[in-house]
Amino acid sequence: MSTAETAAPRSFSFKRFMADQLRNIAPVFTLIALVIFFSFASSSFLSLDNMLNIVRQLSITGIIAVGLTYVILTAEIDLSVAAVANAVGITVAYFTIQPDYVNIANGSVTMPGAIAIILALAAAFAFGLVTAGGMTIIGIPSFIMTLAMMQIANGVSAMLVRGQIAYQYPDLITTLGAGTAFQIPLGLDAAGKAMFIPIGWTIIVCMVFLLVGHLVLTYTRYGRYIYMVGGNREAAEYSGVNVKFIIGSVMVICAVCSGIAGMLGVAYFGSAQQNQFDTFLLDAIAAVVVGGTSLFGGRGGIGNTIIGLLVLGVVNNGLDHIQIDSFLKILIRGLILLMALIINVYAQVLKEKQSDLD
Repeated sequence: MSTAETAAPRSFSFKRFMADQLRNIAPVFTLIALVIFFSFASSSFLSLDNMLNIVRQLSITGIIAVGLTYVILTAEIDLSVAAVANAVGITVAYFTIQPDYVNIANGSVTMPGAIAIILALAAAFAFGLVTAGGMTIIGIPSFIMTLAMMQIANGVSAMLVRGQIAYQYPDLITTLGAGTAFQIPLGLDAAGKAMFIPIGWTIIVCMVFLLVGHLVLTYTRYGRYIYMVGGNREAAEYSGVNVKFIIGSVMVICAVCSGIAGMLGVAYFGSAQQNQFDTFLLDAIAAVVVGGTSLFGGRGGIGNTIIGLLVLGVVNNGLDHIQIDSFLKILIRGLILLMALIINVYAQVLKEKQSDLD
């Protein structure tokens, strides 16, 4: 009789289950608890208009978070995402003709809209390529390399606008960043006039990025390699995976996602200026980590990031509905991120202990 036939089936273990699923379960329960709380605290919180408003507010962050998910899955980090988004958004505005009252010295470099977009995307790709080269060729740790790239991108932004604010962008960017894709009918108002809720193109673009990001991670060899590199880099190398290529490529993907978010963001906000995206760094990292993707790599995914985005969106919107002091709101967001980090690290410790027992 073989060993497989004589071996007893492994019984259910609550500790093993918690070690495997804690980082996935905690964000879902947190989201449900927050929705229930704010639903009772504010009568307008659960309205369709407000739900769509939450999604609309998350759309730019969501695009950045897709690229950052890929990076964190490989057990790396990118601190330059917000700065790159800002620099690329300013770049596409810089190459676009501005009104006379905007004092930006770009008269000799203005381009047709399509070329301005291509140049801005090329800038995002270049930021990612430099980061990838510094990490994989020179061997600079991602924390230090992306910190340096954050300063470089901020410097590019400052040099291009020099404290000014740009208001014009290519038509395609204006449409995707501030335009309406379609409208959802809500019925008639008291005067008998039809009411609609607009669905912006930023929501559609964000959903496409999330979907494509999920499909690549789940159903492609490249996605499996990302998990392998994040889970056990040495084992991935022995399996024939080009680890340096995977790490470099996810840094480029992250930069391009940030750049596209930056281009759409300047149109969404209605202006391009220095330090416009500063808060997006913490928001994007928080979305990935709060959702349950492991900071140690190899575990998580776009599904987790979606949950994390919703948690942040519900917190921000819900606190506004109950009129919490803006300074206290910052504190609460920080506490939520701290709790997510504790759960993330604790789940990793549980996983390692359970692996030793098994």
